[in-house]
Amino acid sequence: MNVDLFTASLFTALVGNVAGAVFIIDTILRRDHGPGRIWSIAFLSGMATTVAYSMWAAGIGEMLPIAVGNALFVTTTAVMWLGSRSFNQRRIGSATAVTVLGALTVAGAVVVEGPDGGDWAGWLTMGIGLVVFSTLAAIETLRAPMRRFGTASVLAVVFLVMAAFYLARCVVFVVAGPGSALFLDAFGSVVANFFTVILTVVAVVVISVLRAAQVELRSFAWMSSRGVTSDGILLAATLRTAMADVVERAGWRGEMVATVAVRMADLPEIRTAFGADVAGDVLHHWRQSVRRYAPSFALVGEDEADTLIVVTRAATAAEARRQAAVIYRGVLESLGAVTRAVIPSVGVGVALTETVGYRPDALVQSARLAAIDSATSVESSVLFGGASEAEENPA
Repeated sequence: MNVDLFTASLFTALVGNVAGAVFIIDTILRRDHGPGRIWSIAFLSGMATTVAYSMWAAGIGEMLPIAVGNALFVTTTAVMWLGSRSFNQRRIGSATAVTVLGALTVAGAVVVEGPDGGDWAGWLTMGIGLVVFSTLAAIETLRAPMRRFGTASVLAVVFLVMAAFYLARCVVFVVAGPGSALFLDAFGSVVANFFTVILTVVAVVVISVLRAAQVELRSFAWMSSRGVTSDGILLAATLRTAMADVVERAGWRGEMVATVAVRMADLPEIRTAFGADVAGDVLHHWRQSVRRYAPSFALVGEDEADTLIVVTRAATAAEARRQAAVIYRGVLESLGAVTRAVIPSVGVGVALTETVGYRPDALVQSARLAAIDSATSVESSVLFGGASEAEENPA
């Protein structure tokens, strides 16, 4: 089946604009303020690219639409790279400057060649820019933490295939020329248009999945490989190691250690009723409030998906209760600031070494069980766990 350039271009513009519009609208509805917003700019640039090339095809503006279209095409790929850097929580200031410089260089190449360059004016510079930025984007998607999502590898493949295609196209462009049979049959505009459609469809699906995973789950554990999550909370393994050392040294001195478990219930129900955005905000504020209102020298780490552990020194049981009550009130105030329409049940349980002993696992289990009871209790916001509960319900 033979497809003319106009039909192929129209098909590419239709697919690109629809995919971009869907992603941008979804970003607005989610009120995404992370990498999704940057990726939306990339899709917006892609949509503008089709408009510029359509103006050129209609004979409007002579070389200007080519310069703008080429610059926007490269910008689309470069901003995809910026979005991936943002996803990995890396600075994008210098990368943004590189993107702007690349776009200006591509546009300038068209102006320099001028009308003598014909329809392919400045194309080689654009092709090189696409190879460079798609390679950078592929490398970025393979960095931690993005690489810990399986779908990120699919996005990396998309960028690598794109880099390989345009590298081969640049080579054939230089060696054989844009008018050669090899270039027209294997790398011509029609082939490039269908290639762009396939990559666009795959990219928008994969990026949507990545964005949804980050916004909805926000488990934070994948954000770091150093034992501390991006929001300053210790990973469970890190907490247990540090806690074992603290409890052991406290045992030598006979000092009392309080283990406070803070449990937030109802998160799955909140996600179902109010959406992933609200659930993500609630989860984020809960974690930050526990860390903020915990004693300054306390260990704050993850236990289970809905429980955080605070390990601190307390001279008396009354002091431990006071510290736990400060955390409880701080958590409720923080959650109330997110949305007063939904405040999850919060339970706080406390286990003391004077009742449970200097055993980290028993302390965590006792505090955890007390927090579960506290979340459903109407009589007390802070409950103490004992040795018997930990022994009867081992972790």
